[in-house]
Amino acid sequence: MTETADDLSAPLGQDKPRRKRRLRLPFTAMQALAVMLGLFLVAFAGFAIFNKDPFGGEPMTRIAIRDPKAADEKPAAAGHGLDSKQEGKHDTKETPKQAGEQKTVTMIDGSTGTRHDVVIGGGDAADKGEAASAPPPVMAGIDPKLLEKSRYGMIPVVAEGLKPFNVYAADADRAKAAKMPVVAILIGGLGVGAAKTTDAIMRLPPAVTLAFTPYGSDPGKLAERARAQRHEIFLQIPMEPYDFPDNDPGPQTLLTSLSADQNMDRLYWHLSRMQGYAGITNFMGARFIATDAAMQPIIREAAKRGLGFFDDGSSPRSIAPQAAASQAMPFGKGDIAIDVVPTPAEIDRALNKLEAAARERGAAIGTASALPVSIERIGAWTKTLGDRGILLVPLTTAMLKSKSS
Repeated sequence: MTETADDLSAPLGQDKPRRKRRLRLPFTAMQALAVMLGLFLVAFAGFAIFNKDPFGGEPMTRIAIRDPKAADEKPAAAGHGLDSKQEGKHDTKETPKQAGEQKTVTMIDGSTGTRHDVVIGGGDAADKGEAASAPPPVMAGIDPKLLEKSRYGMIPVVAEGLKPFNVYAADADRAKAAKMPVVAILIGGLGVGAAKTTDAIMRLPPAVTLAFTPYGSDPGKLAERARAQRHEIFLQIPMEPYDFPDNDPGPQTLLTSLSADQNMDRLYWHLSRMQGYAGITNFMGARFIATDAAMQPIIREAAKRGLGFFDDGSSPRSIAPQAAASQAMPFGKGDIAIDVVPTPAEIDRALNKLEAAARERGAAIGTASALPVSIERIGAWTKTLGDRGILLVPLTTAMLKSKSS
């Protein structure tokens, strides 16, 4: 046995303590953690690459669909349903149940805004692909000759030389309007919120025109009340803004990404929500109203049905004036948005500008929403307008005067 110097100098009779061997791994703990993380990333990347689901990561909902023909026999088997991820959707909106337990679920694609209506449940409407909700009832005081049935309900039509624009225009002294400056005001966003809508109907003079959205639990009933108070009404059509879908006007919005037939079908849905309107106007829609290929078919259809078109003036690139002129249809455009800054002082300032524009051009049109402050200031302003030599007229009267001048 080989002895070292330490062994020779060690005291006799004492054994040298043996060192315990320590087990050493071929890698450190940090190296092991890095290897495990690397393996996880490789596995995740492989799944993402080779998994053929184009909507991977999208929120998903499963909706059980019952075969209408087998609805009375037994419920749909478990495990069979509609995967909204396969339809490329981001979220779902569901309408209330209708007769026969029939529902329509609207699937919305968050990247394109495309909506797909899926009818769920049994009944004849589902078999025929019709809308789940019952058609809105025809309002009082509506000429039945000026209505035509669509798959969604009754929509306006020209009959016996009569046009809805002329028949449903509010009464006005047209002879007087031709001789003096006139202003018209359109209050929009009505029909959703019965309290604010009723406030506008009752507190504003009849010459103020009211524009209704197609939404709300019963917009037709509120529109009927507005007409009973001698207000002229217009229908707002939701159209695509530039920041859609982050800024979404609502269900059945007209989109530049849809075909003309698809947008026409959506237009019919909006037109059927109520009756008695003299024309239509855009609700938002800066992109849509500036896109010729999308806007032209809508203008042609509105003109064919005897309606006027009002451009709220929010899009400087709107092609609506040229499109309406090509159809020889009544047209108007908003000059001043009255309550962009909803304070009494700023609203009064905007109304003074509207008055000045009327004196300069002979006619001017202002737009506003149904904010309490807007209704209060507009109501007060209209009471003394005649004393200043300016006539407040319905929107249709201002549109006709602008066209003739």
